[in-house]
Amino acid sequence: MNYRKLFFWSITVALGGFLFGLDTAVISGCERTIQKLWNLSDAMTGQMVAMALYGTIIGAIFGGMPAERLGRKQTLFWIAVLYLLSAVGSALSPDVNTLMLFRFIGGLSIGASSVVAPMYITEISPAEKRGQLTALFQFNIVFGILIAYLSNWIIGTDNEEAWRWMLGVVAIPSLLFVILILLIPESPRWLIVKKGRVDEARRTLAIINPATAEFEIAAIQAGQNGPEGNNGRLSDFFSGKYSVPILLAFLFAFFNQVSGINAVIYYAPRIFEDAGMVSSSALLSSVGIGVVNLLFTMIGLVLIDRKGRRFLMYIGSIGYIISLSLVSWAFFTGAAKEGYMVAILLFAFIAAHAIGQGAVIWVFISEVFPNQVRAWGNSLGSSTHWVFAALIAGNFPWFAGKFGQASTFAFFAAMMVFQLIFVWKMMPETKGVSLEDIEKQMVNQ
Repeated sequence: MNYRKLFFWSITVALGGFLFGLDTAVISGCERTIQKLWNLSDAMTGQMVAMALYGTIIGAIFGGMPAERLGRKQTLFWIAVLYLLSAVGSALSPDVNTLMLFRFIGGLSIGASSVVAPMYITEISPAEKRGQLTALFQFNIVFGILIAYLSNWIIGTDNEEAWRWMLGVVAIPSLLFVILILLIPESPRWLIVKKGRVDEARRTLAIINPATAEFEIAAIQAGQNGPEGNNGRLSDFFSGKYSVPILLAFLFAFFNQVSGINAVIYYAPRIFEDAGMVSSSALLSSVGIGVVNLLFTMIGLVLIDRKGRRFLMYIGSIGYIISLSLVSWAFFTGAAKEGYMVAILLFAFIAAHAIGQGAVIWVFISEVFPNQVRAWGNSLGSSTHWVFAALIAGNFPWFAGKFGQASTFAFFAAMMVFQLIFVWKMMPETKGVSLEDIEKQMVNQ
């Protein structure tokens, strides 16, 4: 197996995840500065932050369409262009409406990349490496979040124009993404299933592993032409045949967001300030969140193909319940004002997320759908994720102000009890199983 080439293609596509994380988290360091600059209400500030999330919903819903028609590679190129446009436009925005427009454009690229990038990596990866390689997308998300927090802390808030630099930093890796995406091949599964270009697919599969190339082609064609095959139309997707993977993807994405993860990512400095920290310490503590996120995502990468997806989800779910309950208790009793208790508990929450939902979500959603409808399935899972992300992140300042941090985090903890039940009763294990064999388990004949 040519693991070096496979890794290069995967990490290149996973740059979409790096930009996803970077673009998502940079706003946390400047949302209060922007609020003061343009005299925005809490509700308007929440909408300014959530504007990118509204874009992600549209990008996630429709990102599968160009991926089906134009191919994974060409779609990823245009996603990279949108990232670059958004970064430059956001940094130069003269007013809040313009900023919201370019944040919306950035959201389109985030939503589409969360559909297409994991799909591409899943389709080029052998079963025994699929979890680890696809999870590179999540690794790059958290690496991007860490760099965003670190960049925000270095830039600081002393200069009233600092927020422009915070947002403009995203342009540098966006340009790199535009260039590097030209160096990857098209997905061999898309070439065979959607275009019938078997020879072109064979060349790519032979680069990955010449010993298994013909077997992979035969398996893909068997799935395409067998009794479970179809032409992948949207009407076929919602025919009832794929009800099992649709339900699994919806619930997985739903639980990901009702953990409160994006509320913490977007509003970490605000939460820390509510816990009594000064502004500079709050920004520095946000860097700590990024470091913990990265370290435990790396642990998840090591374990996902060894211990399996369900094992990581059990660890994450239990960690969620404990850490979120204690954060709620700390705010309720006033213990949050004592030193750095909330910071430590949120670090534990981030660790639970990184090793559980964070490491597994994009892998699992990409795995459970057959080749013919994977683009539609990834769009459904990703759009569900972003709809609830927008609802929670867009309304978190209002809910936290109205009901307090204690009640808000208690709600998140309660939802994670339901996630634990979902993992126990419904979630299948996909570790080490080929995509075509997973299809046989998931599709209603």
